[in-house]
Amino acid sequence: MSSRFESGGNKLGYFIIALFVIALDQFTKWLIVKNLELGDSIEVIPNFFYITSHRNTGAAWGILAGQMWFFYIITILVVIGLAYYIIKHAKNNLLLGVSLGLMLGGAIGNFIDRVWRKEVVDFIHVYIFNYSFPVFNIADSALCIGVGLLIIYMILEEKAEKEKKNA
Repeated sequence: MSSRFESGGNKLGYFIIALFVIALDQFTKWLIVKNLELGDSIEVIPNFFYITSHRNTGAAWGILAGQMWFFYIITILVVIGLAYYIIKHAKNNLLLGVSLGLMLGGAIGNFIDRVWRKEVVDFIHVYIFNYSFPVFNIADSALCIGVGLLIIYMILEEKAEKEKKNA
């Protein structure tokens, strides 16, 4: 299976990545809701990393707070698009497939919260150079890492196309 996954021949592997992200995201959110009151914070690394129980009814930084129907529609379209790209375009590219799998898992993880709880559970709280970065979760992390990998993929593809033209 390893060689098929590395060649991108097994698209199922990218959906398994998404399922892993969803499971980890929902499990960690469940732990937070079950064990912490809203606003509670646990210091993990002083002045850097805290577990803080927070809720968000919007997108990143609370943008568009309370606009649930907007998020439902956008997320459904994004999930369909990501699944389509995994099936049609990630066949022979591990980097593209992993990036799309991470984004798919992240999108669905937060979608579950929006549908079930009518808010997203956030809990990872980091201070960077004394700046209190907005609280986020595993799904947000997977989305950001997936987007970062997609950008790297696009840069590498662009470079390969230029080399192909100049060869």
